[in-house]
Amino acid sequence: MNLLEQVAAWFADPDQWSGPGGVPARLGEHLYYSALTLAIAAVVAVPLGMYVGHTGRGRVAVVATAGALRALPTLGLLTLFVLLLGIGLLPPVFALVILTIPPLLAGTYAGIAAVDRQLVDAARGLGMTEWQILSRVELPNALPVLLGGVRAAVLQVIATVAVVAYINLGGLGRFLIDGLAVRDPVRMLAGAVLIAVLALAVDGLLALVQRLAVSPGLQTSRSGQVRKTTDAGAQGAGRLRRIP
Repeated sequence: MNLLEQVAAWFADPDQWSGPGGVPARLGEHLYYSALTLAIAAVVAVPLGMYVGHTGRGRVAVVATAGALRALPTLGLLTLFVLLLGIGLLPPVFALVILTIPPLLAGTYAGIAAVDRQLVDAARGLGMTEWQILSRVELPNALPVLLGGVRAAVLQVIATVAVVAYINLGGLGRFLIDGLAVRDPVRMLAGAVLIAVLALAVDGLLALVQRLAVSPGLQTSRSGQVRKTTDAGAQGAGRLRRIP
C-alpha cells in the first residue's frame, strides 16, 4: 500500500473522526484560533487603514511598518512570546496577530486611497461630513481591494495557525506535530491535506461573499484592475445625490 492509499485509509477510519483528538474537534480548534486572531487584528488594522487611506497621514510609516511585519518569522515570534509570557493561548495569538495586521492594513489603506478623488471632492461639494464621505463613498468603492486584503489575511492565518501545536495547543497542526514526533508520514500528510482543503473552502466562501457584497460596477477584471464606476464631475455628483 503506497502513501496515498494509506492516507485514504486514514481518512476512512472512524476513529479519526471522533473524540477530542479527532478531525472535527481539531477543526473546531483551528477555526477558533483563526477567528480570534482575525478579530483582534481587524480591530487594530481596519480603523487605522481607514484613517490613513482617508487622510493620507502616516502613509509612509504604514507602508514601511507593514513591510517590516511581513518579514518577521512566525516561529521566531512564537518562541519569543513563549519566553516572555510562558505557555498558553496568548503567545501564539500575539504572534499571529502581528503577522495578520499587514494584509488587513494594506488592503484597507489601499482600497480607501484608490477611490476616485473626484467622487470624494463631489461629496464634499454636496456638504457631506468626513465620516459620511468615508462610510458612504469611500468604503463602498474600496470593497474590492479591502475584501481582497481580508481574503489574503484569512488564508495566511489558516495556514500559519498550525504552529500553535508547536507549544502543545490544538488545531489541525496537531496532526503535523504529532506525526513528526512519531515519524508518521501518513498523519502528517493527512494534516497537510486538511489544512489545504480548509483554506480552499474558506477562500471559496469569501470569494462568494465578495461577489455578493461588491457592486457589479466595482467587480475586478481578470487582470485584477478595478473598473471605474462613474465618470468625473457631474456624473460623480449625480451618483452621490442618490446616496441615502
